[in-house]
Amino acid sequence: MISLDDVREARERLKPWAHLTPVMTSRVFDTLCGGEVFFKCENLQRVGAFKFRGAMNAVLQLGEEARRCGVITHSSGNHAQALALSGRLLNVPVCIVMPRMAPAVKRAATESYGARVVSCEPTLADREATVARLMTEDGYALVHPYDNWHVIAGQGTAAWELLDQVGRLDIVITPCGGGGLLSGTAICVKGRSPTTLVVGAEPANADDARRSLAAGRILPSGDPRTVADGLRTSLGERDFATIRQQVDRIVTATEREIIETMRFIWERMKIIIEPSSAVPAACLLNEQLDVSGKRVGVILSGGNVDVEAMFAALSASWL
Repeated sequence: MISLDDVREARERLKPWAHLTPVMTSRVFDTLCGGEVFFKCENLQRVGAFKFRGAMNAVLQLGEEARRCGVITHSSGNHAQALALSGRLLNVPVCIVMPRMAPAVKRAATESYGARVVSCEPTLADREATVARLMTEDGYALVHPYDNWHVIAGQGTAAWELLDQVGRLDIVITPCGGGGLLSGTAICVKGRSPTTLVVGAEPANADDARRSLAAGRILPSGDPRTVADGLRTSLGERDFATIRQQVDRIVTATEREIIETMRFIWERMKIIIEPSSAVPAACLLNEQLDVSGKRVGVILSGGNVDVEAMFAALSASWL
């Protein structure tokens, strides 16, 4: 397991590359939940998500041979774009294995950074089999989206910045999918502020982390139906080991709560977040956590939303 020093080193390593994202507040949100809430806006990070931190930290630590041969991962979302951009910035070849049913906009965005995209069937087994085959054929090094210590350390740098920006916090809450952001956050926060509670947030329809903690072993997420598509992934082994030791609680939000909170943040705070980002904020509003009088940090994980349908509707009405 990595330590606070690894997150500190990642923070220094990423300074020339990652954006120092802002922290925003909302008096209306504070009134609704009863606490003082600080939103760390990783939706304004490069590629529009915290994923750039972990991907870049991993690529920066590759050896000469791995940099020459390139890296590979399986992803249809933010990690794909994050790894592709990291490779372009460092002149490292990148291959992304992406389910054939992935939205065309995500594939196009990944290819725009110069990555090679290989299609696969939309199952975890076929993703992993395709990655293994290409690693054998082309010598790629794997940069897993979340089950990788360098990636986890990189993700923890968002919490490091948050603590530097706002000072003492009683609670820090992040979304939880594969667990990279939550585990990196826990290592950072518990290392710097041991009394601060670290909380993970999941959709109630995809609560495998909550169930896994209760069972004491990883329970696969299966194929959950949730608008928070970035949180449908099962936990990684490294992430689960960290979460078991250092995360205090997992809370959940319903689909209605997620959508209503996402709309609130768009309308009242004037920032675009994706559904996965809304889950922690929704858990503050549904009163699963008592945050009355407390200082709470929320990591808004990303802002990559497919707005095609919305603009198509506007065009149909007005153009």
